[in-house]
Amino acid sequence: MHSPSPLPLVELPIRRLNRGDLVPCADLCDDRGWPRDEHRWGLLLSAGTGYGIDAPDGKGLAATCLTMPYGSDLTAVGMLLVADRYGRRGLARRLMRHVMEAVGDTPLILYATEQGQPLYEDLGFSPVGRAARVGGHFGAGGSDVSPSGSPSPSASRPSVTTRPAAADDLRALVRLDLPVFGADRTHLLARLPAFSDRLQVAEEHGELIGYAALWPSGQTEVVGPLIARDTATAQALVTAVAATTDRPLRIDVEGRHKELLGWLAESGLEPLSRTTVMTHGIPDLPGDAARRFAPLTLATG
Repeated sequence: MHSPSPLPLVELPIRRLNRGDLVPCADLCDDRGWPRDEHRWGLLLSAGTGYGIDAPDGKGLAATCLTMPYGSDLTAVGMLLVADRYGRRGLARRLMRHVMEAVGDTPLILYATEQGQPLYEDLGFSPVGRAARVGGHFGAGGSDVSPSGSPSPSASRPSVTTRPAAADDLRALVRLDLPVFGADRTHLLARLPAFSDRLQVAEEHGELIGYAALWPSGQTEVVGPLIARDTATAQALVTAVAATTDRPLRIDVEGRHKELLGWLAESGLEPLSRTTVMTHGIPDLPGDAARRFAPLTLATG
């Protein structure tokens, strides 16, 4: 009796991922030379929807993709990964088509690497901006604030007050985030205190004017999201969270914030990579770009 022929790769079934897939997802990151990031995968799979294709050789996952919905107005796409041994065989395109069918008419946003951008363009995504990843040991070289978030003696601008976020700050964080991001991220922000090593807020006269999270990724600490009234506030928040760790920092800064990028370079962070911000179904990112300095992760927007 003949056994059935194995399905071609592009016909393998797509299934929903869950928290039981954390190790296979991290293994796939390893396979592609990314940090394993089980911590990040835990957040993404609890707050978002993961899709995967099991490897036909029985060794983990052949491919993954994740969506992070924000109400009915917007969905971020990320973590599109294909195992090296199955690359260039149509799995990424198949997963993206599946995701696009699943969300229907909901607009999509994503951050594309140079390698992935041609696929997204073929699927109808349009470039709307750039993001620059920088990293290294932070030295506060160009700062007007001290590591505690208070002004340095030479500061010529008014001080920016920052403090650790408190449990009752969530509503204020959501009110601040909504017009900046342009979509309701309550379900994600509610998870930030447990996910982050540090969640810092900036305030003026009792009103929040910015916030930043610091969370672990391999041997580094990632700053994101970073939402701030202006560059000085963003600098104060970065300085404050950087003071809580001895590890190198990594941050993905929206390309339009050249003043912050220059300050980070003066503070010891070096260019690592660049990505292209792309949208599908909307002409540009919603919200207030002037106050949106860095996403939580490139997987969520």
